[in-house]
Amino acid sequence: MQPTESELADAVHRAARAALLDLFRVHPDHRFYYCTLVTSGEGYGPALSAWSAEALAAESERQGCAPLDLKWSYADSPFCCYGEAHLEPVRPLFEARGDLFDLPDDAADAEFELRPRAMETAVARLDAEGVFGTGADRHRVVATVEVPSEDGNDERTLRLNPPEAPTDWAVETGADVVRPAPTDAPSLF
Repeated sequence: MQPTESELADAVHRAARAALLDLFRVHPDHRFYYCTLVTSGEGYGPALSAWSAEALAAESERQGCAPLDLKWSYADSPFCCYGEAHLEPVRPLFEARGDLFDLPDDAADAEFELRPRAMETAVARLDAEGVFGTGADRHRVVATVEVPSEDGNDERTLRLNPPEAPTDWAVETGADVVRPAPTDAPSLF
């Protein structure tokens, strides 16, 4: 049976919550500033990546590059694919919705939009629960959902964060900081 968008969002929410809480518990001395769920252009189940100020300093020194070269790169983070034990069980739910390449173009496009949207719903729920912090602490974290090399990443980042959070991200990545108009997005709960 094919899981619904709501069922995907619920599963991603539970798995990402467990992975993030594990990350924060194991690394209590890190100041995390970036947390992302990433999926591929094929719409596979998500992977978690994150950066902390401490990890960025160590990794940029190790690679001999400027911190800004790595700061917003999910793939270069030592925390890329963190919490796989939590997220791996979600992937069969994404697979159960079918392979995008087996669907007619219109159906594939709709399916491709549904998967990151379910992930975005999950991240918004985590934010509402305070997983990324509250008040001024929340303003120090950029939480997002990314599909590398696809449109929509900037818009999701702006929707998922309070205006104070993505300020450095917008400047350093060259993102368009015009907040998107509200959409007819599904309810977060």
